[in-house]
Amino acid sequence: MTDKTQVVVLGGGYAGVMAADRLTQRDDLAVTLVNPRGTFVERIRLHQLVAGTDDAVVEYGDVLAERVRLVVDSAVRIDLPGRRVELASGRTLAYDYLVYAIGSGSAEPDLPGAAEHAYPIASLEQAERLRAALDAIAGRPAVTVVGAGPSGIETAAELAEAGATVTLVCGRVLGPYLHPRVRRAVARRLARLGVRVLDGPGATVTAVTRDAVHLADGSELASDVTVRTVGFSVPDLARRSGLSTDAVGRVLTDETLTSVDDPRVVAAGDSAAPSDLPFRMSCQAAGPLGCHAADTVLHRVAGTEPEPVALGFAGQCLSLGRRAGVFQCAHRNDAAMPVHLGGRAGGRLKEYICRTIVKQLRDEARRPGSHRWAADRTRSERTRSERVRSERVRGRRDDVAAASGRAR
Repeated sequence: MTDKTQVVVLGGGYAGVMAADRLTQRDDLAVTLVNPRGTFVERIRLHQLVAGTDDAVVEYGDVLAERVRLVVDSAVRIDLPGRRVELASGRTLAYDYLVYAIGSGSAEPDLPGAAEHAYPIASLEQAERLRAALDAIAGRPAVTVVGAGPSGIETAAELAEAGATVTLVCGRVLGPYLHPRVRRAVARRLARLGVRVLDGPGATVTAVTRDAVHLADGSELASDVTVRTVGFSVPDLARRSGLSTDAVGRVLTDETLTSVDDPRVVAAGDSAAPSDLPFRMSCQAAGPLGCHAADTVLHRVAGTEPEPVALGFAGQCLSLGRRAGVFQCAHRNDAAMPVHLGGRAGGRLKEYICRTIVKQLRDEARRPGSHRWAADRTRSERTRSERVRSERVRGRRDDVAAASGRAR
């Protein structure tokens, strides 16, 4: 029996690994990381795995502190009153504090035929299945990529550069986050790679079949392989375990990332919704949020007050094949600016960022507590304003409901 404080981290992605490493600052903590895979997945390289230019995995021994115990298993339920995590293997893990960093995945498709005939790319296993499907086609496959966010753009560019005939179906707009000036630069690069970009009201997918994609304007695209990059979901573990979540499934927390239901549970990364105003899904947010979640636990163990999260963004970086990319600059509040770095320089910067993120994990494992990030000190004011706005909206709805009741 140990007298150490037991901390269990659920999820071995960018947020979970950073949190687990940072927690090893205290020798009186026993840190356990639970993850269904025995290797760390570089999720921002999954499009490269599909094209055969990277395997998108790193050994946990390279990024995890020696004092962190790795348990390769899946959590199926959190017993909040008993402070235990029930695992798929039948084992249970007791905890004093729990860091919930279970990550995100692709949402269940609501398009006819998408579940059967379209390949998602949000996980390692999904990317491997997609690559196998492409390898099985002789010659130059016709690929339709549905969704023009970062994953869709990067996948379309990577596959076109690898020799596929690619159509990118945007829904309405290419790169919704991008500033219009930067969007035009991305469109030019995709055109040079031979990617056909379909946007506008008619460029919405209505159905997917084995060898075609059907659009809202009535047209049909021949497609040997269809890739689905739209939709975002979080595993329903938190909801099933009795924690309050938002509509997507992210744990509702205060600004210290502490669950609104249980002070022993802290959330980070894609599965956290502080003040019901989650940060943009990105490794840019995941690492600092993992650090902040760990800091919150360390404060509670020390008997001090945790601080509110203050995370600033730098922008959004996209690879456009192996020889080019674009870095969309942003204000610290994550608002896109009409400034970008493109071409070969943008591609080199994207590759540098990918390598740096893994290096940051390694550095935190060796020197826990060392990672720093840019802060956005305006978030607290924005969250207060959003709460006031939401309360006013709810108030108006209540007034309408009351008036309707009187009218009846």
